[in-house]
Amino acid sequence: MTLHDKIETALKAEFSPSHLEVVNESRMHAGHNQEAAATGQTHFRIRITADALTAMSRVNQHRAINTALAFGFDEGLHALAIEVGKG
Repeated sequence: MTLHDKIETALKAEFSPSHLEVVNESRMHAGHNQEAAATGQTHFRIRITADALTAMSRVNQHRAINTALAFGFDEGLHALAIEVGKG
């Protein structure tokens, strides 16, 4: 299972989103990040809409998502852009 797949699975399990996009942006960072060039699994953009996130402040939304994906940073995740939609 790729890191992309693990991220998607973890977010679905944690937040039951009505909308979820996990976009791998690693290729855009390969020129200045050797790991991005080597693994292709280091930089991701998350677009998510979920009732579980709606009542949270933006900071708490990001904290909750980062907590759900903490494993990824041990598996090479270097950067995460988060966009939370309104439910």
